[in-house]
Amino acid sequence: MKFFNKNIKIAPDKQILVENFFSLSLLQGANYILPLLVLPYLVRILGIEKYGLVVFAQALAQYFILFTDFGFDLSATRNISVCREDKKQVNEIFNTVMFIKFGLMLIGLLLFLLIIMGFSRFRQEWAFFLFGYGAVIGNMLFPLWFFQGMEKMKYITALNILSKLIFTLAVFVVIRQPSDYFYVPLLYSTGFIVSGIWAQWITVKKFGLNYALPSRNNVVSKFKESSQFFASRVSLSIFTSSNVFVLGLFAGNEIVGYYAAAEKLFIAIKSAYQPMVTTLYPYISKMKNVTFFKKVFKLATLFNIFLSITVFFLAYNIVEIIFGEGMQLSAHILQIFTVASIFSIPSYLLGFPFLAAMGYPRYANSSIIIGSLVHIIGLLILVLTSHVNIYSVAILVCITEFVVFAIRVRETNRNKLWDVH
Repeated sequence: MKFFNKNIKIAPDKQILVENFFSLSLLQGANYILPLLVLPYLVRILGIEKYGLVVFAQALAQYFILFTDFGFDLSATRNISVCREDKKQVNEIFNTVMFIKFGLMLIGLLLFLLIIMGFSRFRQEWAFFLFGYGAVIGNMLFPLWFFQGMEKMKYITALNILSKLIFTLAVFVVIRQPSDYFYVPLLYSTGFIVSGIWAQWITVKKFGLNYALPSRNNVVSKFKESSQFFASRVSLSIFTSSNVFVLGLFAGNEIVGYYAAAEKLFIAIKSAYQPMVTTLYPYISKMKNVTFFKKVFKLATLFNIFLSITVFFLAYNIVEIIFGEGMQLSAHILQIFTVASIFSIPSYLLGFPFLAAMGYPRYANSSIIIGSLVHIIGLLILVLTSHVNIYSVAILVCITEFVVFAIRVRETNRNKLWDVH
């Protein structure tokens, strides 16, 4: 009896999908392993307060990464995916997007300098925060959207692993005592910039792209098109970077350290689904295969529920193994985050890889915008009532995630997208 037929062939579109999924899975595997080596080391060597300061600086830089991205990771990915067989058009899109992102990076640098020199909270450590801006430059150089649109995820995998390896090895060599916290953002930025430069080399040598100044019409057109996606990405940052940022301003670096330790684990759980989301988005955009998406969605949701329950009951053990003793506060927050993950993962899958890919990006965007408004109001209430603390912010994350999930489910049902075959 033959259990495997060698003559069975996978459809070309599915074959690309499978290859991309495994490439991104390898990337996420590296994203798990390397941070799990660095994170406990930094917490132990720097101490929870200095580690909190490092995370606070990263949160500030993240706003500017978001600004320079300007939603192109969604709009440009879709544009490249649709016309990737037309080399001339692909080249025009590439040059236009890179031109806009470079301009935004320069504007961002000016704003960044005004902030760190204008407020004493940042001016005291101005060089430390300035080193962190290197990550913005590296992110601008790295055309993630191009590789996603071309469905060449192996390049994303190789380049991201390179940046992570550079940072990881450098941390173990350079960071030896608490005062070395100063070098962490510099090392982090170096990894980003090196991979960004290499990525640019690949686009020229492997894909045959040529640098050229884009036309004014192309710049204006792409800028306007991506603005709606930028709005959703700005909104998304409200309940990611803003939590750490607000805690850093009103609760101190030590609390930021405890919160960030738990949040990193929560993000790690969510990031496990990123290969699936990143792979599905260009595929569903092109093929509109709802039946296939429904199968993936149901399996992922069931697995997520099982994983969330497991992490909830093992939270104390997980935190102690990774960070050491005395981190019970982080374990409490991790348990709260597992509740948020019950909603955030299916919401994540229903967003851009489904609603946006099926031609309803405004619903994927508006759900995040509405959720962010809820989150902003919640943070303002906490600030005005002097109730900013590690627990209140974590619970607010749960509320926001549920709001976004509820909106996306409603719009999926209202437009009968689940019934499409």
